[in-house]
Amino acid sequence: MGDISLIDESGTVSPYELQSNAVGDPGPASPRARVAFAAAHVVPRIAGNNVPGAAADIDWDATMAFRHHLWSWHLGVADAMDTAQRNMGLDAPAVRELITRSAAEAAQVGGALVVGVNTDHIESQDISVDEIISAYLEQLHHAEDAGAQAVLMASRHLARAAHDPADYRRVYGAVLARAVQPVILHWLGTPFDAQLAGYFGSNDLSVARATVRAIIEDNLDRVAGIKVSLLDGRTEIALRRELPGSVRVYTGDDFNYVDLIAGDADGHCDALLGAFATCAPVASAALSALDDGDEDRFRALLHPTQTLARHVFAAPTEHYKTGVAFLSWLNGHQPAFTMVNGLQSARSLPHLSRLVQLADAAGALEHPELAAQRWTDLLTVHGVRSPMRVFL
Repeated sequence: MGDISLIDESGTVSPYELQSNAVGDPGPASPRARVAFAAAHVVPRIAGNNVPGAAADIDWDATMAFRHHLWSWHLGVADAMDTAQRNMGLDAPAVRELITRSAAEAAQVGGALVVGVNTDHIESQDISVDEIISAYLEQLHHAEDAGAQAVLMASRHLARAAHDPADYRRVYGAVLARAVQPVILHWLGTPFDAQLAGYFGSNDLSVARATVRAIIEDNLDRVAGIKVSLLDGRTEIALRRELPGSVRVYTGDDFNYVDLIAGDADGHCDALLGAFATCAPVASAALSALDDGDEDRFRALLHPTQTLARHVFAAPTEHYKTGVAFLSWLNGHQPAFTMVNGLQSARSLPHLSRLVQLADAAGALEHPELAAQRWTDLLTVHGVRSPMRVFL
């Protein structure tokens, strides 16, 4: 399908042949056995001033087209969340416009959509608990007015202001009481954001889990589910087993999602994953296999994507967005390998080289010939032209 070169950390270049691993066309209907959302990124405008510290200048046509790509594979879209570079380049006006635009597009095609609600439009680092509640409500009302279901994201402001679990119960209770429709909570761990240390009142996950459970039990009619992004499967499973059946647990564990989605005799997790944005056709096919009761095929399809995801999300984990944008570019969903805030530079060329190889093995390269050409062009820009040892 295409001969390319790969480069490792020593600068050694070696030949590699891409394979064709296409999964076919989307099935006729959305998966039924699991609910699945792919967290989507944003595409910058090529001529925009998307340098570090600048306001995001977004290519809205390409950004919305990527969401339609995910919907076409029967996945829901989780928008304006970490993958869209919240707190890493996506400024508050851009967040508001992204939510408004995505909600309108979802309504046109009947696509499932949830959007992130936070307090990050407040520039001051330290605000009171009452101000945190007001900030959450401002974003919640905007999301609901746009017609989108909200994901109540973890707030850096709250992590700094809260003194104990009671402060978390107070904030979440006040915000959830004003929600028009049930929301999804979000428990984001420090691998994704070091500023959220001690969230829900403790660095001890068992103590924090008790606070999460109490918040949900206090507001059961206002909580539809919780996305757990801790990279700690035992805590996620323990929480799932403790919660009422009406509350879905969406795995955000991009390292271990296959087993968590497959589940066990006590139940399963649904999915809200940035990883699924890198492999929508394969994820859709795997979930359809579960609908057919074929867990072996589900695992055979999805395990290679998990290997890919572990590389995409390798430490420093917060830079996984670079891998998402890179694969979007290789697959033809954006015109250039660029990101807001200049974050295309956050991963090395050898890291991206390994990503190409793993994406190929996972069937995540939708158009191998295009991917081969784009990767070769990127290597050429970096001075890599032949399979020999180079010094960069």
